[in-house]
Amino acid sequence: MDFLIPAAYAQSGGAEGGSIIPTVLMVVVFFVFMYFMIIRPQMKRQKEHKQLLESLDKGSEIVTAGGLAGRIRQVGENFLVVEVADGIEVRVQKSSVTSVVPKGTIESL
Repeated sequence: MDFLIPAAYAQSGGAEGGSIIPTVLMVVVFFVFMYFMIIRPQMKRQKEHKQLLESLDKGSEIVTAGGLAGRIRQVGENFLVVEVADGIEVRVQKSSVTSVVPKGTIESL
């Protein structure tokens, strides 16, 4: 008769009305985790990149996202004219600049 006991437990009433608080708490903790691990660092990077773009001026040496390294010859609203070699200038978008390197770095390459 022991084989009937599990069947009796299976037929017992449905789950008792549990509290929704643990579920809500888990969702809140998940969103807080996402904010501090993904959203906040991305906002910080965007702010730093914006400051970098605002600090660009004629004569700065830069590296673009495509790996192009050169010296800024002209600064426009959205574009830069960058000298990549003697007499060779290209136009690049300001947003493609990833870093400003110390002066003299381009000559050492």
